[in-house]
This record gives sequence, C-alpha cells and structure tokens, in this order.
Amino acid sequence: GRLPVMVWIHGGGNVAGAGDLAQYDPRALVVEQRVVVVAVTFRLGMLGFLGDGADVPANLGLLDQLIALRWVRDNIAAFGGDPDAVTVFGQSSGADAIAHLMISDGAEDLFGRVILQSAPLGVTASRAAMTEAMIAAVGTPPRDAPVEEVLAMQPVAEHAARRFGKAARMPFGVQHGFPPVPGEADLDAAWREAARRIDVLIGCTLDETGIIAALVPALHRVFRAPALGRATRRLLTASLTRSMYDTPARQFADRHRSWGGRAHRYRMMWRPDGNGFGAAHLTDLPLLLGTRESWEGAALLGSADWSDMDRRGRLVRGVWAEFARTGSVPDLQKNDTIAFPSP
Repeated sequence: GRLPVMVWIHGGGNVAGAGDLAQYDPRALVVEQRVVVVAVTFRLGMLGFLGDGADVPANLGLLDQLIALRWVRDNIAAFGGDPDAVTVFGQSSGADAIAHLMISDGAEDLFGRVILQSAPLGVTASRAAMTEAMIAAVGTPPRDAPVEEVLAMQPVAEHAARRFGKAARMPFGVQHGFPPVPGEADLDAAWREAARRIDVLIGCTLDETGIIAALVPALHRVFRAPALGRATRRLLTASLTRSMYDTPARQFADRHRSWGGRAHRYRMMWRPDGNGFGAAHLTDLPLLLGTRESWEGAALLGSADWSDMDRRGRLVRGVWAEFARTGSVPDLQKNDTIAFPSP
C-alpha cells in the first residue's frame, strides 16, 4: 500500500537553511518508520519574506512552500506515497510557516496533519508596523535588480526592525493580509475553519532560550556572576521560553480543540550532557533528522553519546510517524502533554 508522507519545512529564522542540509537527512525516519519524506527549499530573507504586495510581492517564501505541497499532491504516488495522508512538519520559523499554511488560500486539500516544533508564535503577531518600517528603510528594489544588490539590503531592513521589541527576533516572516494568508483580524476565524480538517501536534523544548547567552554576548558577564549568574540565567531562560514558545503552543492547542479539532502537545525534555545550554532550541533536531557525521562536533550536543541519542531518537521518530499515520500519539501522556524523552 501507499505510505504516509511527511513534508519537512526547515527553520532558520526565514534567513538561513535549506531542505537538503545534511543535518536534515531523513534516512533514519524513512527506514525505521516506513514513511516517505519530502524536504522543501524556499526563498528566504529579502527574497522570500519582505514585499509591499504591489511592486514587490509579499510572502514569496510561503508561496514556494504552497507550490511544493501541490507538487507532492500531484506526484508523490509515483514515489510510493499516499497523497491523502500528508503531514507537514517543521521547526522554528518552519513551524510558524506551517501554522500559516493551515490557513493559506489553496491549501485546503494538500495536507491533513501538522507537527509544529518550537514555533515562535510569541513573536509573530502584530508585525505590520515593523514590516512597514523595514520596507521604508530599503525602498523598492527594481524587479531586475541583481540578487547581490537585494541581499545587501537585508542588514538595513534588520536594523530598522530592532526598535520593535521581541518581534525583531525574527524580522522576516509571513505578512498577514497578503496572499495567501488573511489579514490579522481574520486569523482566528481562518484557524477555526481549519481545525476540523487538520490534526495538530505542537510543542517545544524545555529550555528553548538556553542559547540566549550565545546570541546576546552582553549577557555573558551577567551569567558568569558567582552569586546570581546561574539563577539569573535559569529564570531568564524559563521566562522567555514560556512567553515565546510554551504558552503560545498551549494556547494554540487549546483553541484548536475548542474549535472541534484534534490537538496534542509535547515537551522535549532531553538535556545533552555537558552542552551548557540545557534542552535548548534545536536539540530536538538530531533526535529526528540527520546522521552521526552531520551532527558530530555540534556544541549543542555537548558530550552526548550517539548511541544514547539514537535510542532517544527512535522514540521521537516513532511518535512523529505514528502521528503521521493515525493523527494520534502513543500513550505517553501526562495531562494533555507528552513529555519525552527522559531528561
């Protein structure tokens, strides 16, 4: 029979990454779980997620993903996949894109399940003013502008976004009110309509923002303080993880269920030994995708042993594939949340 299909949308803040990176190699997921995996590459940054909707189209990166999903529907049977059993899964900005694909015009019959990993839903609302400031800062590049010229504008746009608080942590993203997504005021109505036809698995890692010291060098001195450094880091990490990832994920799942849909939540608990970051953003990826060679030496993994990682990864891959097959998850639930693998 035809196999379940899983379509991967990579993260990278909508400015970095590609579907064919070695860290996203799906061979373990394919071989262990008998699924077909398709990885998507799409336009990023200035080329994919900044446009005024008139002279420069908005949401080109999201439209790329939509076309890829149409290709899957029309062609995946030739690869042994079932076009009626498609799950879209992605991490970080990729997960945010998937949340918007759920409500994109033309996506209604393209997939029936989604897995949203570490979606930064706490920073992707009410972004219109920031986007307008970014567009004003770079102007309108001519349609025949060289790629190098367009990319040179990206740091200018990012600088213009800095004054907009937490939204500036991911300045390039889906622009509401431009094809293929509805305006800000109509988002909840669109997600309500999508709830009955799309199953959701959503969650995050325990310490998503544990890498904040690496991203904000000024915090190094604070975290090194002998008396309060460790406690300050722990409190800041917990607070930012809740506001940017965990609470928005819970709210998304609760709304989805209240609108008649099926939603499960998870929390990724694994803290690699000696990494100094805890169960931080990205630590779920080597449990799901990639090979030993592609992840070897990654600071995020500390001194973790690959055989231990593979053991934990088999559990994660099993949960993801079972959801893709059935829309359900193994009986690992505490309240409404799967907490796995063990810390």
